[in-house]
Order: sequence, then C-alpha cells, then structure tokens
Amino acid sequence: MLRRSFLQTAAAAAAATPAAANEPNILLFCTDQQRFDTIGALGNPHIRTPNLDRLVANGVAFQNAYCQTPICTPSRASFLTGCYASSLHVNRNGNQYFPERFQERLISRILKDAGYDCAMVGKFHLSSSYRRVEPRLNDGYHFFEWSHAPRNDWPEDQHSYIRWLRQRGVDFKTEYGKRRFPDRPAEFNAGIAAEYHEVTWCKDYATRWIRGGLNRPWFVTVNTYAPHPPFHPPPEFLERMKPDSIPLPLWRPEDARSQKMISKVDFQSKAKDPATYASRMMKAAYYAQVEFVDDAFGQVVKALEDTGQLDNTLIIFTSDHGETMGDHGLTHKGCRFYEGLAHVPLIFSWPSRLPKGVRSKALVELTDLVPTILDAVGRPRPEYLHGKSLYPVLTGVADRDRHREFARSEYHDALDLPDHSHANMLRNDRYKLVCYHGHPTGELFDLEKDPHEFHNLWSDPKHLALRTELAKQLFDAVMLTTDPGQPRIGPM
Repeated sequence: MLRRSFLQTAAAAAAATPAAANEPNILLFCTDQQRFDTIGALGNPHIRTPNLDRLVANGVAFQNAYCQTPICTPSRASFLTGCYASSLHVNRNGNQYFPERFQERLISRILKDAGYDCAMVGKFHLSSSYRRVEPRLNDGYHFFEWSHAPRNDWPEDQHSYIRWLRQRGVDFKTEYGKRRFPDRPAEFNAGIAAEYHEVTWCKDYATRWIRGGLNRPWFVTVNTYAPHPPFHPPPEFLERMKPDSIPLPLWRPEDARSQKMISKVDFQSKAKDPATYASRMMKAAYYAQVEFVDDAFGQVVKALEDTGQLDNTLIIFTSDHGETMGDHGLTHKGCRFYEGLAHVPLIFSWPSRLPKGVRSKALVELTDLVPTILDAVGRPRPEYLHGKSLYPVLTGVADRDRHREFARSEYHDALDLPDHSHANMLRNDRYKLVCYHGHPTGELFDLEKDPHEFHNLWSDPKHLALRTELAKQLFDAVMLTTDPGQPRIGPM
C-alpha cells in the first residue's frame, strides 16, 4: 500500500501542474448498494433524507440511471473509467488485479494529470480485498485513505478506518453491537455508534480536506461502505425507525415459481416469501443506514458552504449498484437486473452553473459520469469512452428527458458461486430484456404496464418479435463495445 503523510502529500499537491482557475472542484460521493428509491424527495415517504432532498432541490436528479453491472468491483471499474467492465477485463468481485494498461483511464488519474489535487476516502474495490489489503494503483490520488468492510482483521497501518478508531482509543470488536435492541433480530440490529462508524470516518477526512487540506481545483471521492450489508446501522439511527410503517418488499406467489426457473443463476440468496421473515425490520435497518449516510453527506456539503466553495463545486451523488431488499424473494445482489438492483440514484449539483430542481426521465448509464466530468472541466473526451456526456442535458442545451436509446448492464462470473453465470440486460424507454446465457429462459418486462416486474413476457408468443428485436439490439451493443485487443501495427 502506497501511503504518505498529510504534509508530504500536501507538498506533492502543491507541485502538481496548475489547472485553470475557473475549473470547478468536484465531489464524487458514492455509497455502496443503495437503491434508487431511497430518497424522500424522489418519492419515498418512509425515509428521511433532508440533505439529499436539498441536493435534489438544488440540482438535477436523473430518475432513470442504471449501473453497468449489479456487483461492486466491475461497476466501480466501469463508472470510474467510462467503459463497460467487460471491455476492461474486470468482471468479478475477487479479481486478482486491475489491469495496468487501463489505469490511465481512471478519472482520478486523468484529473490529476490535468492539475487537480485528488483525494479518496473509503472503499475503492477495483480488485480483491480477500485476506489482503487491496493493492494500490497508479490512480492519481495524492491522499488515499483506504478501508473495506468495517472490520478489524486488516493490518492497522494499512486500514485507515481501524487506525482512526485506535487513535481514539476505540476497539472495534468491543464497541460493535454494544447497544442492541431486544425487539429486533440480530441480523437487523444496531452496530457501532455513529461517532465511531466508518461513515463518520469518511466524513471526517472529506471535511478536513475541503476545509484546507487540498489545493484548488480538487477532486474528492467519498466511498462509504454503507448501506451495504451487514444491516447494522448506528443505534441512534435505528431506534427512530418504525418497521410496522414500512411496506413489505415486492412479492407475489408467482415470484417463487419465477425464481425457481432461474435458481441456478448466481445470486447471494435464495428466494423466500418476505412474510416469512422479519423483512420490515430488514428494510428499517437498511433505511436507517441510508439516513445516516444522508446526515454525513450533509456535513460534507456544509464544509463546502462554510469555506465558500459550494458555488464552484460540482457535486455528484450516486451508488455502485442497488439492493434487492426482499423484492421477488431475494436479498443482496448477484445475477439479476430488477429495478431495486440495477437502478441507482444519480444527482448533480453545481450552483453557479447548473439549473435547480430539475428531474430528468432520460435513460442514463453510470458510464456517462466520466465524459460528463471531462466536459465540465473543459477537457477532451478520449475515443475509447463508452459513456455519453450528460453535460448538454445538465446545462439545458439538450432535451432533459432524452439521452440514450437504451441502457445496458452485464454480469460475467462476478461472484464466487458454482454456476459461473453470465447475463446481459437492455432497458429502453418501455421494456427490459434480460438474457441469462446458457439457460433456457430469460426475462422480458413491460415497465410501463408492470413497473414492479411481476409479469415475465419472455415466453409470451405475442412478444416473440419484440424479444427477438431487443435481443439483436443487445447483441449488437455488446459486440460494438468488445475490447479489440492489442493495437494494430500493420495490415497483416
């Protein structure tokens, strides 16, 4: 792990190539495993997210944004480079390394080379952290405060969150679960107190940098582990949740039959009726984690306000993928593309440049982040990008509700599970097609008539022509973004 002291990295930042004075600061705040429907202002009356609500009111919210793979590492590789994960050969959680030849595509590396002072706190996860500290890349970050799952089984000097706790005289194992609620099951109960939580650690570093640790312009990436499982929020946030007021997950009896048909397709859980377990308490714990993240995000934005940097800071809030949260009988993630898993929040705010209170229905991919950032800072877009810049939509030059003809997502042997599943999704303005490669069935949903994805039209003869048309469109899209391999040096 490459690490430098705060003073050493500040000196290195001062020596960086200066960027243009009018270029914005950039705050990329990325949560882990947060569904699209977890923001109060965007339609969820059962959750309190005042700071994200304020961001929606002061910016542009894309209500149809999709991740390019429903699993952590390939999704992060994709949105940090603007390329599909399969074209980078980064298809799995647990991969040995992130390819050296693609490291120069990381947006942090591009911005660093453009004169930005770059800092990252939290989860990175471009390669495996299994029984090791994730290897550091040539990523362009001057400050790099790394953590992964908030546990204490990594070396103290290489896991910044655990080191931060010990500097405060706190032992993670002793504090975790110190305050529990007897009316809630262990798997959906309280974890560590808010003041010692990994989210607070992320917030502390981010606000420190914003208040004076970086040269301008800067790029700060905040990657909280929450609301990723385990669903153990701080007790202060869990105790205010009322599970009985939260609706059950999406479920109909036919879900049991549907999931049985694709039961061999990789997933982290097996289908079960949400009425047979404490699913409302699960959602309450998950929502509590989101509310806690919202609180920390608000404090980061306050640091921007206090230092007079808010007007010239481009804020991007998103998540790497969603969480099934009991829908269709499933929890966690894997080879499915239901709305709760593939559909993610995406909000932009830049008070001095972008309109306020805009809600876009345009289809958007997370691959679109990198070209959008490059347009915002006035830098050229490389030819290899698969993403399409949202900047014309953000600035009102283009139709706010039109961007892509379709969004797609992929899954390639992403989890260490026996089936080694492969699948692709295409979602246009009305329909969603999912092809589970090597399996006799797939999924086709009419999201206009069936937004909760209960009625699979894959085998409906009336939709055969549509299925064929969408499958060809999906196949073309996959082939046209396939990595061509080594550079051509001659005609033969």
